[in-house]
Amino acid sequence: MGRKRKKNKVIKIKKKKSIKLEKKQALNQKNVSADEKVIIKKIKKQPSEKKAYNVNDYVVYPKHGVGKILAVEKAVIGDIYINFYKVFIDKDKLTLTIPINQQSNLRPISSSNQINKCVSILKSKPKIKRTMWSRRSQEYEQKINSGKIYELAEVVKDLNKNSNAIADQSYSERQLFEKAYDRLQSEFEAVLKVSPDDAKKKMDKALGRNQNLEAQ
Repeated sequence: MGRKRKKNKVIKIKKKKSIKLEKKQALNQKNVSADEKVIIKKIKKQPSEKKAYNVNDYVVYPKHGVGKILAVEKAVIGDIYINFYKVFIDKDKLTLTIPINQQSNLRPISSSNQINKCVSILKSKPKIKRTMWSRRSQEYEQKINSGKIYELAEVVKDLNKNSNAIADQSYSERQLFEKAYDRLQSEFEAVLKVSPDDAKKKMDKALGRNQNLEAQ
């Protein structure tokens, strides 16, 4: 009888340990699955980055450059309400209608720090590439239309000839240089809140064009 009791006691202790272990494992699994659910939930609820612009804000439309928001309007197209921005591009005297849900084409104008970085880029040495002009011109065109201000500054720097002499540049080079230069100048004006002449002077000084013109 004594042996049976001891044996039963040992079995009960083992059962209790086994039950405790199972409960612990089940709790750990719940914690793991709960953590996984939280992670999945966060990814699913990750906000889509949408910038809200207001009337009179300056924005950059990559294919046209700096523009000013004239109005935020609504229209009904095929029983669907569409909100859109009216953006005026001063350089081209053009008004664009851009649906708000397609505003990935827009970006806010640069900060003062980004403009200072552009000045540093303009002061640096141009990159000399040995590839054919047709390929280089395509790369420059892509950079100009990217809407990225640093890439725009690089095109201006690389195509700058330190003078206004027409003979120093081919027609296509001059066209690309002027396009990039005008886009960059517009952003300098909007960010620094200066006149076109003052923006031009700041850029030309960084490019070394002022000194060259004074020497002529």
